Amino acid sequence: MVLALVACGEGAPDSPEQPPIPRFEQVSADPVEHGERLSHVLGCVGCHTPELTGEDWTEPEMGVLWTANLTKSAAKYSHEELATMITMGKRTDRALWDMPAFLFSGLHPEDVDALIAYLKSLEPVGEVHPDPIMGPQLQKEIDSGEWVDSAQDVLDKSDDGPPDLGDDFAFGRFVIRATCVECHGMDLRGEEAPMAGAPARPDLRMVGSYDREAFAHFMATGEAAGGRELVLMSAVARRRYARFTNAEEDAVYNYLAELARSDP
Repeated sequence: MVLALVACGEGAPDSPEQPPIPRFEQVSADPVEHGERLSHVLGCVGCHTPELTGEDWTEPEMGVLWTANLTKSAAKYSHEELATMITMGKRTDRALWDMPAFLFSGLHPEDVDALIAYLKSLEPVGEVHPDPIMGPQLQKEIDSGEWVDSAQDVLDKSDDGPPDLGDDFAFGRFVIRATCVECHGMDLRGEEAPMAGAPARPDLRMVGSYDREAFAHFMATGEAAGGRELVLMSAVARRRYARFTNAEEDAVYNYLAELARSDP
């Protein structure tokens, strides 16, 4: 039938044009420098340490759990293998656990390329850490389906995102989708802390109580309203969000302020 329609000059209607994939601003045309900034903004330095050599997150009930030494991983794996780990949560030899690849599934390919170029520019240093050994509590959560590997997490969440507030706020929504939803949830209403004793994650509609200047101060210094030092977010702001460009910070603020106004 398709061939017949084409032969008669009545081909299928044009498919709707897909919107361009957003990307982070390029402060530098050098992919390595751009990737270095992204390693901060996207949180690599939080889980893998500022040196990207990995950290021990082991707990008796949860198991032996290390984040990877990315300087060694970048040297070991190909560009394509690293891109698959980052955006799809898959590696060739075993499952990835707790790698938040779902955050990065919508990254622009050139941003992924820049991040990998930066990782591959690093001298391999430090030790290769052990593969995860699941503790009893973690194994129970895996068996019940409460905890899934990173590849399944991508499949479950790749079509999800924060509330869509329209084209004017699309860039802010994109940045928040890649940076904030891990802690604050896709709806940005906050989540219970995953570990006992850790602070709860607030509803990000609270940003509506900040003016633009106060928000910029918080992003740069980690100092919340009233001069407060927050248990987790203050350090995260200094380590990650201080590296936002002005345009990225504007977009995040404008999106969250509109969210507070339109969806309180």
